[in-house]
Amino acid sequence: MKILQILPELNVGGVETGTLDLTKYLVRLGHQAVVVSSGGALVKDIEACGGKHYTLPVQKKSIFSIWKVIPQLAEIIKKEEIQIVHARSRVPAWIAYFACRRTNAVFITTCHGYYKLHLFSFVMGWAKRVIVLSNVIARHMIDDFGVPHERIILVPRSVDLEKFKYLDPQAKRKEEFNIGIIGRITPLKGHLHFIKAMAKVARVVPRLKIWIVGDAPASKEAYKEEIQVLVRRLGLWHCTEFLGTQRDIPGILAHLDLVVLSTVTHEAFGRVVVEAQAAGVPVVATRVGGVIDIIEDGKNGLLVPPADATSMAEAALRIFKDPKLARELAENAYLKVKEKYNLELMVRNTLEVYRQALSNFKILIIKLSSLGDIILSTAALRAIREKFPSQNYKISFLVSQESKDVLLRSPYIDDLLVCDLKNNDRTPKGLWSMGRVLRKKNFDLVIDLQNSRLSHLLAYLSGSINRYGYENKKLSFLLNHRIANDKSGIDPVTHQFRILKMLGIDLLDNSLELWPSAEDARNVEDLLNAQWLSQTQKLVGISISASKRWQTKLWPKEYLIRLCEELGLRDIRVVITGAAQDLDFANWLVNQLKNTKVINACGKTSINELAVLIKKCDVFISADSSPLHVASALGTPFVALFGPTDGRRHLPPGKNYILLHKNLNCSPCYKTKCRTKRCMAAITPEEVLGAIEKLLK
Repeated sequence: MKILQILPELNVGGVETGTLDLTKYLVRLGHQAVVVSSGGALVKDIEACGGKHYTLPVQKKSIFSIWKVIPQLAEIIKKEEIQIVHARSRVPAWIAYFACRRTNAVFITTCHGYYKLHLFSFVMGWAKRVIVLSNVIARHMIDDFGVPHERIILVPRSVDLEKFKYLDPQAKRKEEFNIGIIGRITPLKGHLHFIKAMAKVARVVPRLKIWIVGDAPASKEAYKEEIQVLVRRLGLWHCTEFLGTQRDIPGILAHLDLVVLSTVTHEAFGRVVVEAQAAGVPVVATRVGGVIDIIEDGKNGLLVPPADATSMAEAALRIFKDPKLARELAENAYLKVKEKYNLELMVRNTLEVYRQALSNFKILIIKLSSLGDIILSTAALRAIREKFPSQNYKISFLVSQESKDVLLRSPYIDDLLVCDLKNNDRTPKGLWSMGRVLRKKNFDLVIDLQNSRLSHLLAYLSGSINRYGYENKKLSFLLNHRIANDKSGIDPVTHQFRILKMLGIDLLDNSLELWPSAEDARNVEDLLNAQWLSQTQKLVGISISASKRWQTKLWPKEYLIRLCEELGLRDIRVVITGAAQDLDFANWLVNQLKNTKVINACGKTSINELAVLIKKCDVFISADSSPLHVASALGTPFVALFGPTDGRRHLPPGKNYILLHKNLNCSPCYKTKCRTKRCMAAITPEEVLGAIEKLLK
């Protein structure tokens, strides 16, 4: 793998040390390791172990600086052919996020802090995988930043046990009792409370030495002076040493009898804790953040409330007065470090995160409506699954509420997403909420089979880097992979596959599918048995409806009556299908028939029950509407009646069908309203009857 880590700087610190440790192991295991930072003392260590370093000003919080660096990082990603970009801080994460969108590299973050709920921090949760160092940070990212649980991966910090050698705390104790605090000098680290606690300890411990390891950043110099003033005021100057930044932490720990962590806010992990425990140094720590994952109070360390100098002093004195307790805590801590916080385990877990991110690919297909078009998309859906097998690819399908039942049992879908476009989801607020749901899914690729303004917008709001669809001037600029929308003489399945061609998917099988259940089959059996349908009798189905919008697709009522009468004279049973709103018309039609007994199934079947019913038909007749697509999907011979629409563009695939249409000078017109409806009236009952008889043979 080719991995790039990006962080603000490479000076001494937990984040920097972790970056260096991972780089060493990546190179050792044969991976390519690149680090981008603003520079620092550890750059030479990165390069010495075989990593490559690029210096960019990725530490500056200026928007202009961030925007300027994005293309520079993108060039590095392209040059080094980087697969994974691993951001370890917020400013680098913003740069990496947009650079990854330009290059298709996978974006991963590690949350090294307990971030404030600020817009600037949200980018840490936008990665394909979000590594957290402790359970507290995981809960924080889920609850406060809305990161889905499935994207959170717990990988605690580690310690190099080859560098931090265990020393028995009893064996190394001398006359002086050395207590150290290690970390940057900032108010969050609680140095003032530590000094107050040491003042209490000094009254009991005659030869106390206080080591303050770490320095203040330029912005916190005043805080450091405040600590020094407090040290003088409490009479501790003679036994306190400000050691500044130290690179040899193992050497420091070899001389300490106790390490205190006095952080007053949530600590993401507490690297200094596990380093001290690896070296056999007992630890007293405040009960904050990830520290509680490491320390079990009284078993492998002592926990005290934050900002409580008295409790801190009492805990330190317990360690001083009871060498046996100190050894017991140190031994238990070392065993836990060896088991859970060793460097090899951290590297192995991080590499597994990388492998998952590269192999687990998430695809979103958008096809919102209509019902017939959803059925037409099943050929494309099957081909997409064949191209992207379920072992490494997860396919989600976004569909409207009224069409969802078609896909409920599809074996090609991992996740069916439903939006209510007739109500709440149609509003700007609803669309934004739907976009937020899609963004949380973190899709790698979106295939827009709907190709409408709404679907283009949802594809864009999903946040996916790759969005495929047609160039159709309906906000299609929101897609970044487009193909010209050539509609002339192309059937609907081939039309969809022109989009899939951009993904290397060819049209090899245009058959449609539906997946009714055993319960659907039983319900239809009950319906037909109640109508005394003979097992030997031929059954012809007729769809009497079209959508409310397309009244021009309806065949004349008198033609339906004549056809049903003729079929009845030939001892052929007729079942009429339609929606609930067609029930009045269906009842009227039944009452008009004198010589035939029609099975009225209007409004009595779900879409999957309709599929079972049409499957039982020997022939099915329908205008250009969804029942025609159902017949195609079930392999039922069908007669297609086309008037205002073009059969070449809308006829579903089939092996046994007859298309009836008239080439009038006004058709196809695609008008939803027409005074004469000549095109449908020109198709006579005799023609349809002849087509039925031909298919029955």
